[in-house]
Amino acid sequence: MPSVIPTFALKIKTSTITNMKEQLKKIMVGAGVVAALGSCAGNTASFDEIVANRRSVRSYDSSKKISEEQVRTLIATTQEAPSWANAQATRYYAVMSDTKKQEMLPAMLGNQERAGTAPVLIVTTYKRDQSGFFNGEAANEVGNSWGAFDAGLSNAFLVLKAKEMGFDTLIMGLRDADALKKVLDIPGDEIVMSVVALGYGNQVPKRPERKALDDILKIK
Repeated sequence: MPSVIPTFALKIKTSTITNMKEQLKKIMVGAGVVAALGSCAGNTASFDEIVANRRSVRSYDSSKKISEEQVRTLIATTQEAPSWANAQATRYYAVMSDTKKQEMLPAMLGNQERAGTAPVLIVTTYKRDQSGFFNGEAANEVGNSWGAFDAGLSNAFLVLKAKEMGFDTLIMGLRDADALKKVLDIPGDEIVMSVVALGYGNQVPKRPERKALDDILKIK
């Protein structure tokens, strides 16, 4: 009886284990089990799994911190989002210090409690008259709403990359834009869009129901 398992046997065992893990993942995703798949950084989840497991999380473990390096990695990926004529008009203000967070909380209106536990709050804005404009003129009737569209694309990249890194997020639209501009010294030519809470969630929300595909897709 050999004391060392032959190489071919190891390959078979590894393959079997991998297949079992993939089947287990599918079962867990279908059951809405989030924490086991996307709650830790460095996971090997597929893009579809990351999309399926992202949730809007409204409460965070305030004892778990996020580093500046991690925030920079997150925003570097967010920069890859497409934008009108590569205008890249979206801007980010990452609030990490407790002092600055306390200053901005009154501007979060009904979201103060949700924002208060997150270790990082990212205010997203876009520069006026860039996306959707050529030579200072609106290219079509949508005008500056193209800036909002591009900011939304950027936020989509942000929350998905955050999930891939092991973080949870919440995009908040209820906020006082003028107050945020004052607290964060945001220039007047920027329009405040949303505030994204970033952290380690201490809850596992259920997957909300989605509309039937045929309700939103029309193929002609």
